[in-house]
Amino acid sequence: MNVLISGASVAGPVLAYWLARAGFSPVVVERTPRPRLGLGGHAVDLFAPAMEVARRMGIVPALREAALPPAAIRLERPGRRAIDTDLADLSDAFADGNHLEVMRGELASTLHDATRDDVEYVFGDSIRTLAEDAGGVDVTFDSGLSRRFDLVIGADGLHSNVRRLAFGPERDFLHHLGGYLAVFTLPDHLGLEGRTVLYNAVDRVVAMYAVPGTGQARAVLLFRAGELAYDHRDVAEQKRLLRKQFAGAGWEVPRLLDAVDDADDFYLDAIGQIRMDTWTRGRVTLVGDAGYSPGPAVGGGTTLAMAAAYVLARALADARGDHTAAFAAYEHGMRDYVLRCRGVAPRVLRNGVPRSPAHVALTAFSLRLLPRLPRAIRRRALANGASSTLSSFTLPGEDGPSGEGRRR
Repeated sequence: MNVLISGASVAGPVLAYWLARAGFSPVVVERTPRPRLGLGGHAVDLFAPAMEVARRMGIVPALREAALPPAAIRLERPGRRAIDTDLADLSDAFADGNHLEVMRGELASTLHDATRDDVEYVFGDSIRTLAEDAGGVDVTFDSGLSRRFDLVIGADGLHSNVRRLAFGPERDFLHHLGGYLAVFTLPDHLGLEGRTVLYNAVDRVVAMYAVPGTGQARAVLLFRAGELAYDHRDVAEQKRLLRKQFAGAGWEVPRLLDAVDDADDFYLDAIGQIRMDTWTRGRVTLVGDAGYSPGPAVGGGTTLAMAAAYVLARALADARGDHTAAFAAYEHGMRDYVLRCRGVAPRVLRNGVPRSPAHVALTAFSLRLLPRLPRAIRRRALANGASSTLSSFTLPGEDGPSGEGRRR
């Protein structure tokens, strides 16, 4: 069977890897003109299910080499003494090795390296239309080309084009969580190597950390607000919106806002969840953020995407290509985990972005207290948060979704 996968970030390559191993012919189409390689994007966490997928793919050594080391955290408090916490001293909470933090671009590079010899990639193109009949799906692309596929899978993120074409407009499925995220790169004028700096204010959080070996830093800005009207394709408008939201903020924030104009990787989006009754329609299904984004940067979407891509590939292999049975098994296997992950982002926003001056003070107190707790209590405190929920999924099988159709 030939399967078209839209999206070459995380879920798409993982799905393509396992489908190729099971004897399918995956084609990955990606609208960006080239692979998303290197140190681009923000840092992402890989929890236990993602690490298990990586282990079965044989890419854990590469990910460990690219992993960001535990960093010291400095909480800046204008007019007051900064608070420093060394996370290396807290790393025993993840001593089982089931957690890594990597740059999103490094993860994409590793996944592309693992798949490029066995998977057909088409960069610089996107799906324009889908026309399904009893035997397959006729697809036309923005380039003008047309091809026919047995199945089409949308792994194309929060603003999924496949979801729009097959299920309807985004507004029917996107639920705003009351927050926004902005990320961009700027010169590391603070000398942040090995250190993450935080600045908290009411309804605002700023984080900066070094991009290893580049002399650059990544700035991550979170703010709480109701639904704002803006064009997610208009970067200039988004930059104006960010400046307005952080006007009057202290610390280094004015300097960060001055650097926004020179950032060629600026990203801003609402923190929202995709909620759908079903991710499948005929020969089309969705995987990862396209079908059930738990919330960008705060909901463990990377781990969920890798686990779900594996489960979908296994379901297709076990069903010998019977997409009706496979898609039903996939939804059944992932539904509970998706719902659990969905609860993470609201908690992170509620607890991580202060709502009041008292909340700002509580954050500082907690960061100062944590290293002083006994190890057992510290491990429990760290492990019982979002990481516990995101790690609470066991992948089916052990040898991967091979089926009877595995290539020999």
